[in-house]
Amino acid sequence: MYQHLTIIGGRAHPKLASEISEHLGVPLGKVEINTFPDGETSVRILQNIRGCDVFLVQPTGPPANENLMELLILIDACKRASAARITAVIPYFGYARQDRKDAGRVPITAKLAANLITKAGADRVLTMDLHAAQIQGFFDLPVDHLYACPTLDEYFRSLRIPQEELVIVSPDEGSIKRSLPHLEHLGGTLAIVDKRRASATETRQANLIGGPLQGKVALLFDDMITTAGSIAGAVKVVQQFGAREIYVGASHPVMVGPATERLRAAPITEIVVTNSLPLRPDQILPNMKIVSIAPLLGEAIRRIHRNESVSYLFD
Repeated sequence: MYQHLTIIGGRAHPKLASEISEHLGVPLGKVEINTFPDGETSVRILQNIRGCDVFLVQPTGPPANENLMELLILIDACKRASAARITAVIPYFGYARQDRKDAGRVPITAKLAANLITKAGADRVLTMDLHAAQIQGFFDLPVDHLYACPTLDEYFRSLRIPQEELVIVSPDEGSIKRSLPHLEHLGGTLAIVDKRRASATETRQANLIGGPLQGKVALLFDDMITTAGSIAGAVKVVQQFGAREIYVGASHPVMVGPATERLRAAPITEIVVTNSLPLRPDQILPNMKIVSIAPLLGEAIRRIHRNESVSYLFD
C-alpha cells in the first residue's frame, strides 16, 4: 500500500515524525544529522531512496534559522539521492509573520523562505495553520494547507460544555475568521476582544464586542502562542466580563520569552495546544493539554502518496 513511501524526520521534532511513522505503519527513514564544530549542519541519508516518495518532517520553529537551514540541506540531500518526489512537511512555518512590507526598507521574509525551500528542490509543501493563508501563494509549487481546528474541536466536544453556556471568543479582530469554524462546530455565541497594538511587542486589550460572558464558559482560539502577551491580555478582559471558566486553544505553542510565566499567572482553566512544535518539560504547565496532529498529517501524507484528494482535510 505504501510502496516507496519514505518518511524522514529532522532534528526539529523527531517525536512527531515518529508518531506519523507509527500512525502509517511505515518505518522511519534512516538519516544521520550532525553539527560540525563551526556550526555547519551535516546530513547523510543512510538508506536507498532512489525513486522514493519522500516526506521530510521538519517544523521551522525556534531556533528558526537552524531548523530552516537543516530542512534545506535535507531537501538537497534527498534530491541528490534521486528521490522521485520530495514533500516538505512543515507543521509550523517560521517567518510567517513577515509576510508583507509594513514599513519602508523591510524584507518579505516569508517569501524568501518559500523561495529557498522551492529552490532547494522540494516538489510540494504540507503545512498547517499558516499565520496568513496567502503565504500559500509565495510557493511556486503545490501547497496542502491543513487546519488544526477539527483536532482541537474534537477535544473540546469531549468536555460536553452545554451550547447555551458556551461563548467562542476571538482574541482580536483579525482572528474572527479563524474563530468562525469553531463556532460552527461547537455552537455557542461569538465575542471579540478589542485589541490595540501599542508597539511591536506590546498590545492592549480593554473592550469586548458581543457576548454576554457573565457566568459563561469562554473558549479563546488563536493560531499561535508566542510570548502569550495577546492571549493573556484577552483572558484578563474575558475574566473582567464575568466568564466563570476560560479555555484557550492554539495550533502552535511557540512559547518563547515570558510565555510560560504569563500563562501560569493567567486565570485559565485549561490550555489546549497541538504538538506541531516540541515543548520542553519546563514549558508544559499543569493545566496544559497537548493533542496530537500526527493522525491528521499521516492521513494527508497517505493521500498525497496515493495521489488522492486531501481537500476534505482542509475543513
